Amino acid sequence: MVSKKIVKDEIEIKDAPVASAVEKPKKAAKPRKPKGAVDSIKMPEVYCTKGPTEEEIEKGNPEVEEELEAVGEGDDEIIEESAPEKAAVPEVFAGEEGEEVEWAPKTKLGMMVKNGEMTLEELFESGQVIREPEIIDILFPGIAENTILIGGSPGKGGGIQRRPSRRTVRVHKSGRRTSVSMMTIVGDPRGYVGIGVGKASSNKAAREKSLRNAKLNMFPVKKGCGSWECSCGQGHSIPFTTYGKSGSVEVKLMPAPKGLGLCVTDEMKKLFEIAGIKDVRIKTRGKTHSRTNFIQAIEDALKNANQMKQ
Repeated sequence: MVSKKIVKDEIEIKDAPVASAVEKPKKAAKPRKPKGAVDSIKMPEVYCTKGPTEEEIEKGNPEVEEELEAVGEGDDEIIEESAPEKAAVPEVFAGEEGEEVEWAPKTKLGMMVKNGEMTLEELFESGQVIREPEIIDILFPGIAENTILIGGSPGKGGGIQRRPSRRTVRVHKSGRRTSVSMMTIVGDPRGYVGIGVGKASSNKAAREKSLRNAKLNMFPVKKGCGSWECSCGQGHSIPFTTYGKSGSVEVKLMPAPKGLGLCVTDEMKKLFEIAGIKDVRIKTRGKTHSRTNFIQAIEDALKNANQMKQ
């Protein structure tokens, strides 16, 4: 009997409903925000202290003075930290445009010319090589200079529009490289002339190089009256016939009577005029279209005249 009761009790316990888990309270639904609404921005709390009044400043309160000194020191520190450092700028720039820089010769000849120990005639008689263009600037104050138009571009009618610079383009793997060449002549009417060619990547640099080389290549020109039609004895022409060559161009310079003028092309007249020659005849052979060779052939003829003995 006892066993039956126990079984019944167990059945009753199994059949009894199980206690449900503790239900959690549901969260309240948040209200929906309308479109375009922005959350309120929380501003940081700022604690401001009341500064000294004008009356306290005038009375000279020690506490107020200490505060003002502290504020002043803080301002100075902030200014020092925020100010950028400036690079030191020299007061005088050496070699600046419009500023004269004293020439310091590097050769013995330059020192002699600067000190006045050598004259113009002694310089060319000694046969020394001029290595500094400043020597010419001292011996020839106000020297004349001119540019030969050696370059050009094709014109509309098939001619050539002449220019002072000649451009040469070379093609490399990295691209095109342009070279500019110019020819400058310098001289003095007393019978001195110089011709120089300069090459660079820009017109300005080429011009400066050609002018420098022209001054370094200065040489005297023999002048006289060698024409049998004149025989005046003045130095308006050359004393005798002379020859010169450069490349394929060959020239023959012949003396001319007074008043005949320069029987040469307009561009070649620049060379004779700057050297002080007023009358001359010329005979050419070869490709005179190349003005560089033409000018250099005339230069060779004038130099050969200095080597001949009268």
